[in-house]
Order: sequence, then structure tokens, then C-alpha cells
Amino acid sequence: MASVPRRRNKLVKHDMDNAPIIQLRGLTKTYHTGEVELKAVCDVSLEIQRGDFVAVMGASGSGKSTLMNVMGCLDQPTSGSYLLDGAAVAGLNRRQLARLRNKKLGFIFQSFNLLARTSALENVELPMFYSKPLIALRATRQRAAQALENVGLGDRRHHHPNQLSGGQQQRIAIARALVNSPELLLADEPTGNLDTRTSIEIMGIFQKLNDAGITILMVTHELDIAAYCKRIIVMRDGQLISDIRNENRRLAQEQRAALDQAEQKAKLA
Repeated sequence: MASVPRRRNKLVKHDMDNAPIIQLRGLTKTYHTGEVELKAVCDVSLEIQRGDFVAVMGASGSGKSTLMNVMGCLDQPTSGSYLLDGAAVAGLNRRQLARLRNKKLGFIFQSFNLLARTSALENVELPMFYSKPLIALRATRQRAAQALENVGLGDRRHHHPNQLSGGQQQRIAIARALVNSPELLLADEPTGNLDTRTSIEIMGIFQKLNDAGITILMVTHELDIAAYCKRIIVMRDGQLISDIRNENRRLAQEQRAALDQAEQKAKLA
């Protein structure tokens, strides 16, 4: 008799592992300004599988940032359904949404959003202070230090943001996003403030994280940055107009080698 529940539990876990991490059905987000109604996202249905690396593109006002805000549990849809890792998001209160974000999601922004008066290590520790149950201070410090090591900044842990380059600050932001081992990484224009070489380095980090099994959803308006992703979604006027697999994906390691070679030739010329 005891063997039956064990088999059922295994089956449920297997189904959950194969389910999409994001499922949207007819999702709509409407804003009202006075008597004006604006549908920022209109009837979007979408699935994102575990381990995918997706770029969401579109012009300003296309709805891509609003869609990411909804998928990041920063905003609630007006209608339609949203399942995050199999859990229905609609109807959750602010506290429940905050816990879901802290447990399931990691965020990376164009402007880094680092605390200026705190060290790199303290910036990375921040998400763990909101974890439930609370994490012991010693473990918090160890996990933050390891996260910085993972992005190549272990020797910069005591530096403040104004002592670091833009690329280094974005690496700190990535470490902070990963420190709670999220199911999904959300990146909003992560290379928007970076030069070409640093952008390639950041995309290299993303590709390594994705190869390790982390699902990544990235908003960008740069086609050359989207080319590093496995899948490219295009939005216009709040609607999803294109969703393709990227069969000719750029590899950051190759792009960096090509850039090094071009710079070396320029020096010799």
C-alpha cells in the first residue's frame, strides 16, 4: 500500500519538471489615464521552457517592458492567466508576490541599481535579508562571496560601486540576482549602458549561466545583443508579432576572440 503514494509523487514531480516555467494565456495589461484607456499588452499567449534563453524585442511603447514587469511579478495583469513555475500569480497579494519574487526570480537592470554607499559584497547580500526562513549571517556572507567569485569579482568584494567600471557593476548586479538560486533570471536592457567589449563579456556570462541550466528572459532593443539568445520574440503595439528560434546564435567566446584579433590588427597597421 505504501508504494502507491511514492509512485504518484514521482509522477507529479516529473510532470512539474517538464512543465514550462512561464505560461501566459490571453494576458492583457490595461492602463487608464483619465478617460484614456491604453492596452500596453494585448491578449498575449506564450510559453517559456526551463533552460531557454529568450530575447524580447520591440520599439519603445511596444509593451516589452510591461510584459516583463508582469512576468517578474512587479505588476498584475488586467485579464488573462499567468502561471510561474506552475503557480497562478493572479490574485496574490503584495506580500505573496514579494516572497515569490525573492524565491523564484532574479532581476538585472540597465542602470545596475546598486547601493552606492555599500560594498560589492553587501550589495550581493541584500536579497538574502528578505528570504524566508532567514539565512544566518555567516551563510549570507559566504554565499555572497561565492556569487562574486562566480562572476570574476572575488577580489573586488570590498569595493564600492563608484570604484568599479560599468561592466564590473553589472557583474555585481548579476551576482546579486543569482545569490538566491532563482528559477528564472529577468534582464531589462542589461547591456544598454555598456560598450561593445563589455557587452560581449556580459553576454558571455549569460550564456554560461544558461548552459548551466538557468532560464533567462532578456528585454533588449539591440538586434546584435538578441543574437546571443536561443529564441527571439518581437512585440508591437502590445502584441506578440514574431516568435522564432535563433538557429545562428552568436557565441560570446567567439565574438570576443574576433574583437581581440581585430584590435591587434589595428595596432599593427
